[in-house]
Amino acid sequence: MDHLIATSAAANQTDNWRAEIEPLNAVEEQQITAQVSHYPQPQAATIEALKIVQQQQGWVSDGKLKAIAERLDMSPDQVDSVATFYNKIYRRPVGNTVITLCDSVSCWIMGYEGLREAICRELQISLGQTTSDQQVTLLPTPCLGACDKAPAVMVGDQLHGPVNAEQLILLAQQAKEVQS
Repeated sequence: MDHLIATSAAANQTDNWRAEIEPLNAVEEQQITAQVSHYPQPQAATIEALKIVQQQQGWVSDGKLKAIAERLDMSPDQVDSVATFYNKIYRRPVGNTVITLCDSVSCWIMGYEGLREAICRELQISLGQTTSDQQVTLLPTPCLGACDKAPAVMVGDQLHGPVNAEQLILLAQQAKEVQS
């Protein structure tokens, strides 16, 4: 019985994010309004609204997701389902630079595993983590659409490939230098 109560309390705590809203700032509101004006239904601007908020704060917090939902006349769950579908919308804080490793079959065959091991060792993090200085987040992705450049990676918004371990480490070091 105590287990059921604890589980129920945990579930209620998980749902509390829907009760708290973090208002959109003036820039976000203005840019979202401009995007909404391009569509017959405000919900059609969901991806753009998520990208606008992410551009402003680096990721989309639960409070901002709730504000977007309210602004676009949607439920938070509907906005969250869009946000979590797209791997370039970050639902938790990320580093100043995100390095995305493609782990598709093509990239795997062409050397993904060696890249992953080398960059994790260099950055001293695992996939899904951010360096202690908050400079770099390392994420896997199922496909970058660059099979002809396998193994491929994205550093920020720049696609690179084919890359070897030494090139990837150099790209990561350069990204950290630019942010410093």
